[in-house]
Amino acid sequence: MTPDQASVAAPGAGSLSRDEVLHQAALVALPDLGPRRLAALQRGRSAADTWADIIASRLEPQPGLINAELAKRWTDHARRFDVAAFAESLQRHHIGIVVPGDPLWPEQLNSDPEPPALLFTQGTLGHVTPCVAIVGTRRCTPYGRRVARQLGAGLAARGIGVVSGLALGIDAEAQRAAFGEGGPVVGVVGSGLDVVYPRANTRLWSDIAATGRLWSEFAPGTRPAKWRFPARNRLVVALADVVVVVESGERGGSLHTVESAIDRGVDVLAVPGPIDSEASVGTNRLLVQGCVPCTGVDDVLVSLGLSCASPAPLAGQPQLGEPAQRLIQLIGSEPTTTGALAAVSGLGIAAMMSALDELIGAGLVRDIGGWIERA
Repeated sequence: MTPDQASVAAPGAGSLSRDEVLHQAALVALPDLGPRRLAALQRGRSAADTWADIIASRLEPQPGLINAELAKRWTDHARRFDVAAFAESLQRHHIGIVVPGDPLWPEQLNSDPEPPALLFTQGTLGHVTPCVAIVGTRRCTPYGRRVARQLGAGLAARGIGVVSGLALGIDAEAQRAAFGEGGPVVGVVGSGLDVVYPRANTRLWSDIAATGRLWSEFAPGTRPAKWRFPARNRLVVALADVVVVVESGERGGSLHTVESAIDRGVDVLAVPGPIDSEASVGTNRLLVQGCVPCTGVDDVLVSLGLSCASPAPLAGQPQLGEPAQRLIQLIGSEPTTTGALAAVSGLGIAAMMSALDELIGAGLVRDIGGWIERA
């Protein structure tokens, strides 16, 4: 049994019974069911009793939430739904169910204004604190990608969790970089955990599911829908101590994430961008409105109340010699040449080339046709 399956197979002290957890999950799988409808549907009753009422078509309409047509859809769905087969499918896909009171339940959600009734999960990562949400547009620029990677890798190197929504663009760039550093990575998705979306992030999804932590409040089999992503974003914020917006257009999901952060009292940092870039209109406006600028990892550390000292190497990370340490500090966000590095490093050409080979071997920089850049 994996830790993820504990909530279903052997609830811990204070947890709901296995049968109640499964029926709660079955309710969550009903079509067009959100937190407000779920609360109205149960009205303090057990999930098993509520499920029995749905199957028996005993639901009473509730104005604005549950009408007769929706109640009939739920009854039709429930009569076709096999709870036992659902439980077997969860075990087969290594998907656990976590409810409030379970050891894996994120404590931050206990005080959240919109907590989920339960969460589906995959992974081996335990609780992560502190944790930083790195979010931004899917239509990011090379500048935005580079900054997202620098932030993700820099935070991960210090053991700080990176949480995001596994979206294309900024989200994925930050999470890939954090994962590459061996840091704790958390993904919150807007579909069932067996429905990978977007498909382009399949590898990242499986990597996080294996050694990080994936969360979803949507039952397996749930397809992505537009309304599910703001719901996902509120959980990204709820799991974060700080939110960093790298790039955002005038409108977009990342600005909805900012609204969720403000509602929850979570600090928001914004990365300044070129004034003529459409991808930075939203972030630059956040700065005008009073958000703290983020110009690097140190700004995030200050917001977290942490030291800005250089991180200790992670386990398995190569120890660099002094020349390589000096050289890596001189390779900035833009590509450079070996000649330029030799001129500013103060190293002899032989020592400089040896240090460069060390950095390339460690996977920290790469040589592309004579141009040297950070990996």
